[in-house]
Amino acid sequence: MGVRSVNNTLQSFLDTFVRSGTDASGEIIPPPQGITATGGVISDYTSGPAIYRAHVFTSSGTFSVSSIGVYGSNVEYLVVAGGGAGGYSSSNSAGGGGAGGFRTNVSGHPLASSAYPVSVGPYTVTIGSGGASLQSASQGASGGVSNFYPTPVSYPSSTYIRSDGGGGGGYQNDGVSPVNSGTSGGSGGGAAWSNGTPSSGGSGNTPPYSPSQGNRGGNFSPGGNAAAGGGGGAGAAAADVSGSTNNASAGGDGSPIAIETATAKYYAGGGGGQGYSANGSGGQGGGGSAGTITPGNGTYATGGGGGGHSAGGPVGGPAITGNGGSGIVVVRYQIGTIQTGTAKATGGAISFYGGKVIHTFTSSGTFSAPGTFNETVEYVVLAGGGSGAPSGAGGGGGGAGGYLTGTTPISGPSATTITVGSGGGVKSNLPVGYHGPPGGNPGSNSSANFSAGTITGYGGGAGSGGNYPGDAGGSGGGGNGGYASNGGPSPYTPTQGYAGGAGDSNNPPEKYVGGGGGGAGGAGQVGQATPSTNFAGSGGLGVQLPATFQNPTSSVGAPGSSGNYWVGGGGSGGTWTTDTGPGTAKGGTGPQPTSSTVGPYAGGGNGSNSPGVNGTSGLESTGGGGGGGFGHTPTATLGGSGGSGIVIIAYPS
Repeated sequence: MGVRSVNNTLQSFLDTFVRSGTDASGEIIPPPQGITATGGVISDYTSGPAIYRAHVFTSSGTFSVSSIGVYGSNVEYLVVAGGGAGGYSSSNSAGGGGAGGFRTNVSGHPLASSAYPVSVGPYTVTIGSGGASLQSASQGASGGVSNFYPTPVSYPSSTYIRSDGGGGGGYQNDGVSPVNSGTSGGSGGGAAWSNGTPSSGGSGNTPPYSPSQGNRGGNFSPGGNAAAGGGGGAGAAAADVSGSTNNASAGGDGSPIAIETATAKYYAGGGGGQGYSANGSGGQGGGGSAGTITPGNGTYATGGGGGGHSAGGPVGGPAITGNGGSGIVVVRYQIGTIQTGTAKATGGAISFYGGKVIHTFTSSGTFSAPGTFNETVEYVVLAGGGSGAPSGAGGGGGGAGGYLTGTTPISGPSATTITVGSGGGVKSNLPVGYHGPPGGNPGSNSSANFSAGTITGYGGGAGSGGNYPGDAGGSGGGGNGGYASNGGPSPYTPTQGYAGGAGDSNNPPEKYVGGGGGGAGGAGQVGQATPSTNFAGSGGLGVQLPATFQNPTSSVGAPGSSGNYWVGGGGSGGTWTTDTGPGTAKGGTGPQPTSSTVGPYAGGGNGSNSPGVNGTSGLESTGGGGGGGFGHTPTATLGGSGGSGIVIIAYPS
C-alpha cells in the first residue's frame, strides 16, 4: 500500500486508517529509523509489515548517505540501462532493439545478486539514454550504460553496479553491405531478414559475475518471406523466426520487480521485430512495437527496446525507427515496521504513528473521551485561509489561516467540540478598471474547546483588490498592486502567523503587482514593479507540522521549502502589465520572487500572471491562502479561494 505521495488526497489515506471506540486498534508506524539519504525522487510505502523508502532516479544524480540507521547498512537496488533502437531496413524487415541491462539485488527476485552495504558518503548514479532512432538504413543504435557506485570507484569493482545498454536491431539494405545480425548488449537486438543466409540475434550480456543482465534477440532462418526477430528482454529471449512466415516475433518480456512501490512493475522489455504481414509487439516492460509506418519507442525510464522498421513494406513509411527507452536506477531501504495500537477516545479520522494515537479532523466534530481517559494531548489548530483578491491591477494574495500548537491535559468523561474553519470563498464581482471591491473573503476560524481553555485559530486575511490594505487575520492578506496597498497584519497574541506583503506599481510603463499573503511561518513578499522587473510577491512560508503529526499514512499537509507535512502557506499576489515583462507569481514559496520553482507550497495558491487565468486556490486542510487575480477590465480574473483548516489531536497509545 502507498504511504507517501503528494498526489494522494488526505481523505483517501485517512479512510483506510479510521477506527472508532475505546477499544479500537490499528497500525502504529514509528518515526523513520533507517538510513538517512538524499537523491532522486523519494517515496515511502509499506510492503507487509515493513516500511520502505525508495529513491527513484530517472536522470543522473547523486545518492548521498548521511547516516546509517537501526536497520543496518544494506540497500536494495535496481539498475536498468537504456534500451537499444530498432533496426532500419530499406526493404523487407528489421529487428527490434534489445532491452537495457537489468541488475538487482532485491531479495527473492530470480536475478538477485548479493547484499549491498553502503557507508556514509556520495554514490554516483548514471542513467543510460535510449538508443537514438534512425533516419536511414542501419543497425539500431545501442542504449547507454546505467551505473550505481560509491564515489570515486573505478569499474570493474564489486561495488560498481553497471548495466550495459541494449543492443540495436539488425537491418537489411538490398544487399548493400547489410548487417543482418542484431547487436549484443544488456539484452541483444533482433536479427533482420536475410536473403539466403541465417542471421543471429545479438547476445544478452552475461558479465563475469552471475546472474546475467538480459537475453538474446530472436534469430532468423532464411526463406522466401520477410520477417525479423524481436529484441531480447530481461526476463526472456525473443522468439526465432524463419522465412517460411511473414510474421515477425515479439520482443522478449522484461522482468517484474516490486521496488518503486509495493506493486511489481515490468522493466526492460525488448522491441518487436518488423514483419511483412504482422509486426512484432513490444515485450512487457516498455518494449516498443515494430511498424512499417510508425514503429513504437521504448518507454521512458524502463530500458525498453525500440521497434524495428522497414520502408519496404506494403505501405511504406517515414525514415525513422523506434528509439530505445531510457534507463532507471532505484535504491530502497527499510525505515520502519508497522506495529499495532489502541485508541482511547473517539472522533475524527484515527490513525496510529510513532507510539501515538492521532485524531485528525478535516471537518467539525467532537473529540469524546471516556471516564478512563487521562492524558496530556498534543494539538494543532489551523484556521481556513483567506482568498486572493479579484484583480484590481494585481490582486493581493490571501493570508494563511492562524496556526497554533501546544499541549493540554484532558480528563474524561469529556466532549471537546472541534470546529474546522472553511477557506475564504472566491469573490466573483470583478473590479471595474482599478476600482473594485476591497478584496477577497477571509477564512473562517478553527477551534477546540478544551476544558483548560478554548484554542482558537483565526481565519486568514483576504487579499486586497482595490485602494485598501490587505485584511488582518491569522496571517494578513497581501496588498493590491493598482494602488500599491499595504499588506494586512496578524495582530494576535500568541502569534498565529505573519503579515501580508505590500503591492507595488511602476507607471510608466504600466506594471502592477500584488503582494503575497502572510504565511504561518513568514511574512508575505512585497511585490516588485520596476521598469525592468515585474514580480508579484510570493506567499509567506508555511510551517512544518510537529514530528508527532508527520504520519505518512494520513498524508497530512503538502510539500514545503523542504520535505512534506507543511501547512499554512500564504497565497501569492497576481500581476498586470502592458508589456511582456516576466510576471512570475508563485504561491507559498517564501522570499524568492525571481525563483523559477512553481508552487503551491505549504498549501498556498499561485497568483495569476496570465489573462483569463484565475488565481490558484489554497489546498484543502492546509489553511493555505488563495492566489491573487490578474489584470483589469477586460482581462481581469478571479482570485483563488482559501484552503480549509484542520484540527489534529494526539496522545500516547
